[in-house]
Amino acid sequence: MEITVQWIRTSWTKKSRGGEAASCRNTAPIGFALPHAGVASAHVIRLHERDGFKPHATQEDVGKADVQLREADGRLRVFPRVQPLFGLPPRPRRPPAVRLASGQWVRRQLNCRFSSAAGMRDWSYWLDTFNIAYGPVNADGFLSAPTVFVDGHGPLR
Repeated sequence: MEITVQWIRTSWTKKSRGGEAASCRNTAPIGFALPHAGVASAHVIRLHERDGFKPHATQEDVGKADVQLREADGRLRVFPRVQPLFGLPPRPRRPPAVRLASGQWVRRQLNCRFSSAAGMRDWSYWLDTFNIAYGPVNADGFLSAPTVFVDGHGPLR
C-alpha cells in the first residue's frame, strides 16, 4: 500500500514567543502541496524564525522522519518517535498510536522546548507536524482537513 509522509518542523526562539513575530509563526502552514516524489521519500519542510518562517522543502528517506510506521492487518500504525531527553515538557502520557485504514490520513502535532547543553543560551522551540496518508493522495491532499487529528501540544512556558 502507498504511504505518503509530509513532515513539517517549525523552529523558533524566545523572540517569537509573543507579538508580531509570534503572529508570523502562528500563520505558518501546517500542510503543503506535495511534489512529485519517489515512493520511499518523505516531503520534509523546515520553517525557521531566522528567515521569517519561509518554508524550505526537501525530499528525504522516509526512515529519517521522526515517525514510526507499521503496516499490519490492512491498517497503518502511526506513532511519532520521541528520543530520550527529547525536550520539555515531559509527557508521561502521550496520545496513543493512530491506525489508519486505506484512504485515510492523519495530522499529528507535537511541540517541544529545548535548552542548550550547557544552559548558556536561550530556550529554543519546535513544532513537528506529521501529515501521513495511507493509500493514494492527491498533490493537494494535505491542504484539507485530515481524517484524524492528534494534538500532542504540551505547555511550553
